[in-house]
Amino acid sequence: MKRTICGSALLGLMVVGTAYAQTDPAWNDGDLVVTSSNTASNELLVYNTRGVLVEQSETGGTGGVAGNAGGIAQNRRLLAVVNFGSGNVSIFRKLDGGVPLQRMKVVPAITNPVSVAFGRGHLYILTTTHIESHPIDRYGVEPTADGSAQLVIADGSAAQVGVIDGELVVTEKSNAIETVHLTDQGAITGQTRLVANIPANVNAPFGLATRGRDAYVTIAHANEISLVRDNAVLTVTGSGTQMAPCWVALDGSFLFSANSPSHSVSRYSVYNRKIVQDAAVVATFNSNPTDITYRDNLAAVVDGNGSASHVSIFHVDGDGNFDLKSSVTLNSGTTNGIAILHAGDDVDD
Repeated sequence: MKRTICGSALLGLMVVGTAYAQTDPAWNDGDLVVTSSNTASNELLVYNTRGVLVEQSETGGTGGVAGNAGGIAQNRRLLAVVNFGSGNVSIFRKLDGGVPLQRMKVVPAITNPVSVAFGRGHLYILTTTHIESHPIDRYGVEPTADGSAQLVIADGSAAQVGVIDGELVVTEKSNAIETVHLTDQGAITGQTRLVANIPANVNAPFGLATRGRDAYVTIAHANEISLVRDNAVLTVTGSGTQMAPCWVALDGSFLFSANSPSHSVSRYSVYNRKIVQDAAVVATFNSNPTDITYRDNLAAVVDGNGSASHVSIFHVDGDGNFDLKSSVTLNSGTTNGIAILHAGDDVDD
């Protein structure tokens, strides 16, 4: 079932209300922030930047994922969302005008999916035990994988997948940071392998953000963020006063970490091999952040306390400062994943 919501009928079963909305009708007009209910009947929840729910659509699968990052991924018009309980990934397509998002298909995974990423003409699906690649053609994401590999540990602790030059990088919370090669066409080939120089005090590698050859990987329970490049950990930086950096997002020379037990977002400057914290706190929350995303001066964070979740939408200025524009409260603590669809995402994939 799909509901495109307008006017006074905004507050459905999932949404309690908009806790904050700054008056600025033209701000990032046309951009959309997307999350998922992650409930037994999983739903895609789509908001504009003023925190107004504009669409609520069933994914066709079952939620239930936890302890992950990257449960939703976006690539131009395409959007992928994991359905952990039903062992598949739903693919949506943005239509002209933004909404509604059209569900194109449901792609089966090897086992329960926890994280997704687009790149190299593929959708990459990280499951609890494997990583798999699905090519994208003019008909969308192929249901049949063209490559797969078992994870190094494969004990169900898989957290996130990201795309770097020629490879994928994967975290497993059982103290593994690993990579796997991609063919020139983008398919997975060969076996996963641990990166070199993993710190001796490694404790729960978790979220990551990638660019070019670099992957910034959080070591959540060691209160650290690491730089992985060329299959090795090159740099490790502590998170200072903010505990357990779990999820990260990149903005040019800035890296933002969502720190779950500290209920905060920190800002780091990243360049060459350096990771330097230049602001311990740029945003605070009343409960634990569970994911963060950034795109085009817009950041969005999901946080939750077990009984309720919040989606907070920020403007980010050129100095990396967060300015809260809107915040939505949902009457479910299971909300998972966050992505931004830009108003300009109207080109073919």
